[in-house]
Amino acid sequence: MTVHRTVLPQKANLKSKKSFWTYWQLYAMLVLPLVYLLIFCYYPMLDIQIAFKKYLPRLGVWGSEWVGVANFTKFINSYQFLPIVRNTLVVSLYSIVATIPTAVLLALCLNAMRGNRRKKLVQLMTYMPNFISTVVMVGILKQLLHPRMGLYAIFANALGLETFDVFGSSSAFSHLYVWSNVWQKTGWSSIIYLAALSAVDPELHEAAIVDGASRFQRLRFIDLPTILPTMAIMLILNMGQVMSLGFERVYLMQTDLNLSTSEIVSTYVYKVGLTGMPDYSYSTAINLFNSVINLFLILTMNTVAKKAGDSGLF
Repeated sequence: MTVHRTVLPQKANLKSKKSFWTYWQLYAMLVLPLVYLLIFCYYPMLDIQIAFKKYLPRLGVWGSEWVGVANFTKFINSYQFLPIVRNTLVVSLYSIVATIPTAVLLALCLNAMRGNRRKKLVQLMTYMPNFISTVVMVGILKQLLHPRMGLYAIFANALGLETFDVFGSSSAFSHLYVWSNVWQKTGWSSIIYLAALSAVDPELHEAAIVDGASRFQRLRFIDLPTILPTMAIMLILNMGQVMSLGFERVYLMQTDLNLSTSEIVSTYVYKVGLTGMPDYSYSTAINLFNSVINLFLILTMNTVAKKAGDSGLF
């Protein structure tokens, strides 16, 4: 027993050294990405301390006065704290509830299609909106939903209905944001579920057909259980971004009339930190608070998913 304890590690070390020198070119290729991550990702993380200071550009990060958690307390005690957090949670959770099921449904429908040409055509039409830029997408929405000259106004007038400013309605903002995002992203999001469905053994479907199972029964008892682990992982990843709702689309869709429901954490951080009289410390503290909440949500969701179905990220 003693001989094994001393010899095996030496053999393992020799093997690892040999493999390193054998594939040293591959390890050398990792140098530049690692340097990039260290310089542009990890080194800037030292500036997180701005959130705990009264940052002044003339004094720099290290020379500014330390104020502790004063910036966090200021945000939590602000009258805007609850509305902003509520708006962010409502739109984010609404988006998750709408996006994941539609992507799964589209993937199941595409997987069930028999004609390859029709399937490719549907895939092309559903994938294309993903490549439209956010600015162009919001511009298209504003043109379509214009209360006087848009397609919405034309149909409403033809039916004798009254029109209203959709972008100016605070109650319509979350629906407009979520379902425009569903239209643009569902096709692209379904790719990962189609990849999971490709792992289904065709013999399972053949056996189910022999047993007299209908297409819906095969979808329910074969296809859907196959992609449940993938759905769980995607849900965990999405929960980790609940407080980090996309800035660009929300900011472009904001108006003075819908600000009560469209002001979220990311747009508030932008306005506080980069417009008017910028308060860098305050905006950094809000963003750090946001990141901590996201970390807590992803850890919690991962724990729940592992206990429920033994599928998680880690």
